[in-house]
Amino acid sequence: MSEFLSLVPVIRIFDVAKAKEFYVGYLGFAWDWEHRFDERAPLYAQVSRGPLQFHLSEHHGDGSPGAVIQVIMTGIEDYHRELAAKNYGHMRPGLSDEFFGRLIQVWDPFGNRIRFIERKTG
Repeated sequence: MSEFLSLVPVIRIFDVAKAKEFYVGYLGFAWDWEHRFDERAPLYAQVSRGPLQFHLSEHHGDGSPGAVIQVIMTGIEDYHRELAAKNYGHMRPGLSDEFFGRLIQVWDPFGNRIRFIERKTG
């Protein structure tokens, strides 16, 4: 019997320093590992926060700029306060009530959108 265990989106990036500033400094992810075939090769890396993992890639053809990723979570009000306290100069996302639940929407420096969603209960 087959069992699907996880989904790890590959997100296209173009600048490692900006990726670290956004994913680690702002969103609070850990920079788990990185790989290059040689010192001039594009970066491939993993960031995570708890069980959530993203792969970040400078490789042509990995991911597509402008992608939308939806992350289902709990504790969205706490996460919103955490983001607001960082005073990130490029973005101050709101916390909105939608028909499906509560939403924080952010854009990374490469045009990718991440929607953090806490579903309605009941």
